[in-house]
Amino acid sequence: MTVILALLMIVSLLFAGCSPKEDAAATENADVKSAEEMLSLWTADASAKKALVDYLQAVSDESGADFIPVEDRIAVFDLDGTLFCETDPNYFDYTLLVYRVLEDPDYKDKASDFEKEVANKIVEQNETGAKFDGLEVDHGKAIASSFAGMTITQFNDYIQEFKKQPMPSYDGMLRGDGWYQPMLEVVSCLQAYGFTVYVVSGTDRFIVRGIADGSPLNVPPRQIIGSDETVVTKDQGEADGLDYVYDDDDELVLGGDFIVKNLKMNKVSIIMQEIGQQPVLSFGNSTGDSSMAEYVTSSNPYRSLAFMLCCDDTVRENGNEEKAQKMADLCAEFDWVPISMKNDWTTIYGDGVTKK
Repeated sequence: MTVILALLMIVSLLFAGCSPKEDAAATENADVKSAEEMLSLWTADASAKKALVDYLQAVSDESGADFIPVEDRIAVFDLDGTLFCETDPNYFDYTLLVYRVLEDPDYKDKASDFEKEVANKIVEQNETGAKFDGLEVDHGKAIASSFAGMTITQFNDYIQEFKKQPMPSYDGMLRGDGWYQPMLEVVSCLQAYGFTVYVVSGTDRFIVRGIADGSPLNVPPRQIIGSDETVVTKDQGEADGLDYVYDDDDELVLGGDFIVKNLKMNKVSIIMQEIGQQPVLSFGNSTGDSSMAEYVTSSNPYRSLAFMLCCDDTVRENGNEEKAQKMADLCAEFDWVPISMKNDWTTIYGDGVTKK
């Protein structure tokens, strides 16, 4: 018994030098290193990376004042220009409509005058930079009507085929490959720290799900929010949903009517409707994301941040320095964290992709 007690005293003395504070510090350093490793495609001195790493360490430290319980760690991301190539020569869903209405041999002769008018406005915008009031909503209406009657699976299959088309401005990249690799790292890093990630896009919800399907973005369809169109059943006809009962041989199809464009203040309203709580992190790239950023960072009970991408890389990306500077100025005004695609990232689309 004396020998056993002596051994226990020796063991206790050996561990006496390892205090709880030192253990916490070791864990903290390991977490920071882990986050930095997960953000390997970011430059060493990127201030946005440092801001995110510091934030993650603070909100995951249970003993710290900024700790956020896992159930409240919600991050929202825009899609176009934030996670995915914004324009080549226009948004993915805009180019999809142009193909559907003006080029698709199975549909172009069936397209309505309205659909053709919207598609031709997009073509003119691509060629001349022209702006058209109401184009965002008209595009949503034209998407809804031009794919009406398709099942959800058929619509997704159509998107998968469109994703196989080459990106016109890049070598080595198809339309479905336009993911910003450093931002995919951010998503994975947040998930490793217990965050639930939502995509909150102005693009049609089913199109965003189609873009994400089979992609390296590990976000399930239930966490993808976008602009909306009606969904009915193939046998429902004109019957109201309150008067019709789904039967055993029914299938869901696109109803053909546009509901809402998920941009600007609409993003905030729909976040509350679908997520049901205030996120703590926001990632966007344009004034269409401003309301979302301000909602996340205003009167939040938890420490919160909003990041904005600045499209300042004209060598590796279809950047726009004037637009990037305007966003950088807005970041300074509203205390958002700017992300420089030019200076903060070692790559954009990965090896083998070059801008023509």
